[in-house]
Amino acid sequence: MTLPLNASSPAATHANSTEDFARNLASIKTRIDVAARKAGRDPASIRLLPVSKTVPEDRLRLAIAAGMDFLGENKVQEVARKAELLADIPGLKFSVIGSLQTNKAKYVAKFADEFQALENVRQAAALQNRLEIEDRQLDVFVQVNTSDEDSKSGLAPADVQAFVEELPQFDRLHIKGLMTLALFSDDKDAVRACFVRLRELRDMLRDSAPAGMHIEELSMGMSGDFELAIEEGSTVVRVGQGIFGARELPTVNN
Repeated sequence: MTLPLNASSPAATHANSTEDFARNLASIKTRIDVAARKAGRDPASIRLLPVSKTVPEDRLRLAIAAGMDFLGENKVQEVARKAELLADIPGLKFSVIGSLQTNKAKYVAKFADEFQALENVRQAAALQNRLEIEDRQLDVFVQVNTSDEDSKSGLAPADVQAFVEELPQFDRLHIKGLMTLALFSDDKDAVRACFVRLRELRDMLRDSAPAGMHIEELSMGMSGDFELAIEEGSTVVRVGQGIFGARELPTVNN
């Protein structure tokens, strides 16, 4: 496997204080600002989603004190656990950005404010059912496999329009846009192609989506490639290690 685009960049400080988090957050926001202006875009049109997977509650409280109020998590049950542990913090929101088994839809429906990995009707139906029980609405992104890798989740680009046409029946789901994971590669052109593919698909769906559905957002770009994603129109960048520092690996008993 080749290295990600920014693998050679200095790693973010492993944040263990509010000051560390504020410094890392400011650094990422500055890079977003520079990338946006370089592309002729308004930096305010790009949302930074800090990805807090594996980060424990005590560090999350420091991150929240530094100004983070919308956190991305890969694992559904981790969202549920953290939402309960941090329930005393007003206004805190969670986005589920990892794959979803339908038997865990109840956790997303109860605790998440956004789901970025919708890829089949079974998920949509399970979420609709649980959202009705919770009497909630949910913002949703459709995940697209723009790199054509078997190891990645998401719909093939050619299947997205037909899938989107089935979604109006699920009125608890608010379809906001599309999400993708680009190639993990140092080949800038190959990574860019993934982002271009998603943007072109979004542009097509603007005109062909069912009445009343407004597909505008593009969630693409992570710590290693978000500046390139911004060049190609990303409106949500998902940054984990660039803010929290290198993730702690589980201890292995020898």
